[in-house]
Amino acid sequence: MKWKGRRQSGNLEDRRGTSTKGKLVAGGGIIAVVIIILQLFGGETGQTIAPILEQINQQQSQSVTSSDRQLTADEVEIGNFVGTVLADTEDVWHQVFQKHNLGTYKEPKMILFTQQVTSACGTASSAMGPFYCPGDQKVYMDLVFFNELHTRFGAQKGDFAIAYVTAHEIGHHVQTLLGTSQKVRQLQRNSSKTEANKLSVALELQADFYAGLWAHYNQQYLEEGDIEEALSAAKAVGDDAIQKRVQGHVVPDYFTHGTSAQRMEWFLKGYKTGDMSNHDTFAVLIN
Repeated sequence: MKWKGRRQSGNLEDRRGTSTKGKLVAGGGIIAVVIIILQLFGGETGQTIAPILEQINQQQSQSVTSSDRQLTADEVEIGNFVGTVLADTEDVWHQVFQKHNLGTYKEPKMILFTQQVTSACGTASSAMGPFYCPGDQKVYMDLVFFNELHTRFGAQKGDFAIAYVTAHEIGHHVQTLLGTSQKVRQLQRNSSKTEANKLSVALELQADFYAGLWAHYNQQYLEEGDIEEALSAAKAVGDDAIQKRVQGHVVPDYFTHGTSAQRMEWFLKGYKTGDMSNHDTFAVLIN
């Protein structure tokens, strides 16, 4: 992605390199990442983070303390890249909201952190992966997650995988602004577990569509291979791909984010059409 020398968002807060004290889950690497990707990745955590955090915190934990340190040159560069992607999402969504008379787009904040972070949705470790908290309308991201996504789950390595995840999380912010997330939570309260999961899948696939929509409006900055990197990341975090990798078989009733094929399909639908009117995953997926 062509990003160097362009505007960076003023809504990015970089907390990496600052001191951290507290309790983190032992074995917070791949096992915890699997749990969270299955239930949270790309998710709007206002509806899911509390019970998952409680479950994880009941497991054996370890004390973690880190001192302030200076960021490496690579860390500074990737932070600048994320800041540019965030600025691009602001430009695109201001344009889309105005074009479709959706009101004023309220820009979210993004927090880059290391090891653990406290949000309005609770305290989370790096194992949580990227998440959006509707309580404070902020996106939280530990960029170490993308190493796991590549080395453990087979996603292509590249900056646009980060851009895809960022745009997906911003998609959850759009859902909050439009009232979609609130409606889904209300419906889930009166639904069976299977039906609630279907609603969650529709919500997540819509965020994938919004990520593709962002890429459509941002085409002037895309480079060869960028879309393939995004599709590789979407494929890697499909419910079926992760279930098969973790437990050796697939249980569709437990899908909460959509299959690899669905995630790629809806991202591509947003990217190819650039049409906000195609965003209704609920009409397509919910009978």
